[in-house]
Amino acid sequence: MQTSDIHPQQKELRTPIEESVRSLFRSIFRRHPQLEQPGPAVRPLDGRTDALAIPTPTDLLGRPVVNLDTPELQRFLAGKRVLVTGAGGSIGSEICRQAMRFCPQKMLLVERCENALFEIDRELRETWIGAEIIPFLADVCEKSRIEQIFRDERPQVVFHCAAHKHVPMMEANPCEAIKNNVFGTKTVADAAGEFAAQSFVLVSTDKAVNPTSVMGATKRVAELYVQSKSRHEGTNRQEGTSRHEGARARRHEGESDDTASFVQSCLRGPLPSSPTRFAAVRFGNVLGSSGSVVPIFQRQIAAGGPVTVTHPEMQRFFMTIPEASQLVMQAGAIGKGGEVFVLEMGSQVKILDLARELIRRHGLEPDRDIQIRFSGIRPGEKLYEELARDDERTARTSHEKIRVWHLPPADPAEVERGLEVLAGSVDSPDKAVAALAACVPEYQPVGRTVSRPAAEQTPVLRLVASTNDANEQAAVEAA
Repeated sequence: MQTSDIHPQQKELRTPIEESVRSLFRSIFRRHPQLEQPGPAVRPLDGRTDALAIPTPTDLLGRPVVNLDTPELQRFLAGKRVLVTGAGGSIGSEICRQAMRFCPQKMLLVERCENALFEIDRELRETWIGAEIIPFLADVCEKSRIEQIFRDERPQVVFHCAAHKHVPMMEANPCEAIKNNVFGTKTVADAAGEFAAQSFVLVSTDKAVNPTSVMGATKRVAELYVQSKSRHEGTNRQEGTSRHEGARARRHEGESDDTASFVQSCLRGPLPSSPTRFAAVRFGNVLGSSGSVVPIFQRQIAAGGPVTVTHPEMQRFFMTIPEASQLVMQAGAIGKGGEVFVLEMGSQVKILDLARELIRRHGLEPDRDIQIRFSGIRPGEKLYEELARDDERTARTSHEKIRVWHLPPADPAEVERGLEVLAGSVDSPDKAVAALAACVPEYQPVGRTVSRPAAEQTPVLRLVASTNDANEQAAVEAA
């Protein structure tokens, strides 16, 4: 069965929701081709034996699919050199597909997994014949390689999607989470600033809000670094080129490619004088992405069960892959520098309700035909996610479904102190978790006992400033 044959009588429809539906399930089937064929326990709703009954994104989201501002994206991306890190991942690859619709001058694919890079490169070349698409097999933690790509290609728009994202994996590997999510972000952001990219967008997560996981805490630090760069770059934008060139020479002096030197080399600091606008985007779980619950539940249902849910009260915000990708691109288009954007995603969805819905969509009855078992909350997980702290101020944007936090960015000097604390921790998991707790005061590790240093030794790394600071910043922006 081909995904295009699911509803042959509607084959010519091209509404935005229909396109989002097609894109979502093409992505699911591309990553999990076995899901196109049901297992022996599946009874499709229409009585056919050759196809699964597939729920639509609207069924799973509990809200209409959001479609963003296409004309604004056209103005933002047309004729530009666009670079995507993590280009072979769920979000990165979809950003590549969507961005190609807006006729960029050049699409630069940065990915460390060879197979994933091969697949997205081949797909784009088959779809967009004659387009200039350049694949780079590269790791964002390899500083000299990233700088070489930026030096040679001079990207104008950068979407930083590369990250370690699986919560349990990062609980078991906190040092790698810091290297990749914090210092990998720093490497790409610094290169974007050094080589004068127009826009840099960090893909963040709702798990960065009041984090209980290593993954969420590292993403929080990445947000802070990106915001501090926005303040730093704005402060130094008028500085002369002689200082710029001198700083560049000092940074390259004595550099090494080995992993041990990577973190320390990152601490040599960003270069001054850059026009780059830095922004971050938070969103929830992405339906159909690699490792998400939908393909996992589909496989378990096809095998006859049981379907495993961590906790009966577990709930999450959900988005489709096209929504997430368009939000990232839209953030780059409307961002002025220093913002954190978020898509309005409605109410959170209970994972248990999602599992029951998927079972029924297969013509089966939960707890009778397919059992549901509760496996328990995993390390670093919490029952529900948040998109903002209680004291974070949100504001409307030019798009009705996107909100923004106009917050005073973290002080660059304080962020640098925090990076030094983290750099000294990447040789020990316990030290890594303690360093994250020192740098992110709201980080509350689950299942770990962490001793925090005295207040005077703790780096001040907060997106939320005091009320007085926030009012002063608001007055500056209004002026």
